[in-house]
Order: sequence, then structure tokens, then C-alpha cells
Amino acid sequence: MDRFANMQSFVTVVDAGSITAAAERLGVAKSAVSRRLAELEHYLGVQLLNRTTRRLDLTDTGRSYYQRCQRILEDVRETETAVSTEHGALQGRIRISVPLTFGLLHLRAAISDFAAQNPAVRFDLDLSDRRVDLLGEGFDLAIRIARLADSSLIARRLAPVRNVICSSPGYWSRHSRPQHPRDLANHDCLHYSLADDPGTWRYADAAERPGSVKTRGVLRANNGDVLRDLAIAGHGVALLPTFIVFEAIAAGRLEVALTDFEWAPLAAYAVYPHSRHLSTRIRAFVDYLAKRFGDRPYWDDCIGHR
Repeated sequence: MDRFANMQSFVTVVDAGSITAAAERLGVAKSAVSRRLAELEHYLGVQLLNRTTRRLDLTDTGRSYYQRCQRILEDVRETETAVSTEHGALQGRIRISVPLTFGLLHLRAAISDFAAQNPAVRFDLDLSDRRVDLLGEGFDLAIRIARLADSSLIARRLAPVRNVICSSPGYWSRHSRPQHPRDLANHDCLHYSLADDPGTWRYADAAERPGSVKTRGVLRANNGDVLRDLAIAGHGVALLPTFIVFEAIAAGRLEVALTDFEWAPLAAYAVYPHSRHLSTRIRAFVDYLAKRFGDRPYWDDCIGHR
């Protein structure tokens, strides 16, 4: 059994939508494609496709296997190109999971610029704040804003993520501006509902002594854009990363407070599973992001650096 040919036939059937169309693309007989699919399913001991007289549908197992076969075949094509051309131009697909707001505000432009330099690289972008299963869902890479402790993943730090206490000038004019984190207990606060403990805001003082304050939540949301806009409208105080609020701060729509304290610092990471081979195109893209964002990311320019 030629496993590579069988994988290629399987992927082509899914892409083409039928065995007949796949046979035409591959330049082989329809019976040959059917035989390869049967061999593959027998070898794996699973059903990859649900067959009816009108259509072929992937099973759940088939969908996962299809995504992995795609990556394998793309890696093979990239390797062949690298050894057969002088410069080994990057090509193939990169499937990425990225938090919604970070993707819209920062990764979208980065992908656009990278793709302009590498037109043979294709991107499949999933914008969501959910924590995806990288291997199970067939992602090559994920961008995560976190303090990582998952040993099943390999991580590359792309940039620091600084959080700030902020609200609108109007809100601060109506309420006394806090002089110490404990003063936040008396303020209307806007909570990010996906945090481990949304109402507890953690900090470190100038001597790096840790502390926390329990805040009164008047509004909750699972999206930082919404919390930023609520803060701009004067509904309360928000604890948000500078990559979300930097433009509002620069424009004077938000003002920061308690800047002598460090608020639960995080970082942006590129992560991928230990079992996932990092192809040339993915490594080049991660290197590009690390250089673009760096240790002094542009979104911190509006508030300076500590």
C-alpha cells in the first residue's frame, strides 16, 4: 500500500467533493481512487467518509485526519520547493487560532504585511477567545495572551502585555481618582468575565510586593473591546491590556491611574504542540511576529515604559 498516494487521494476527494472529480484532478481512474480510499480506511481501522448516492461527508475522525493530512502534504510540497529552488520560497497554509481583539487590532495587519512578502503562504485564521485544542482541531499555531504553564505546548514569547487601570476623563471627574489599589473597592468596575476570578484584581507595587483588591462589578463582558467602550462611555473603571486601549489613551478618551503599580502582567505567546513539526513557513512567521512586536511593543508608546 502506498500510504502517501492514499493520503493524497483522500485529501483530493474531500477538496473536489466527489471521487469522480478527484480522479480527474489526479489523472487516474475512478476505480483507483475508490480502491485507495478503501485501503486507507482498512489500514486505519476507521471510517473517514460517509458515502451516499449524492454526496460524501467527512466523519468526525475523517475531519481530524483530513486536517493533519493537509499539513503533511503541504510540508512535503514546501520541502520539495526548498530543495529544488535557489531560495526556497515559503509556501503552504498556516492555520492559526488567535484571540478576537488581538487578531483584529494587531495580527490582521501583521498577516497582511507578511503575506505581501510571501504571496505563496495562505492563512486560515480562527478569531475566538475560546481555548482551542491545537492538535485535536488541526491548528498549526495559536496566539495566546497568558502566563503559560501548560507543559504539553511549546511556546515562543512574542511581546509583553501590560495591563492598566483606566476610565474616561468624565468618570474620573465625578469620582475621586484612586491613590492606592485598595481605593478601587469603592469604584464601579467593569469585569472581564473570562478571567479566573473577574472581581479580584492583582498587582505588585514598586518593590514587587504582591497584592490584590476585591472590586465591585457593575458590568461584565467576555470581550475587551466592549469593556473598553463601556469605560470610554464613563460606566466605570476597567483593567485592560494596553494593546486594546492604546488608541483611546493616546486620543484622551481614556486616562490611566495607579501607574506606579504593575497589574497582572502577561505576555503574548505563539504556541504549538510538542508533537507538531514546525515547518519553515511557520517558523518564519513566528520570527516575523517576534520582531514586529518585540520587547517594547508599539501599543505601549502612549503610556511609556517602566
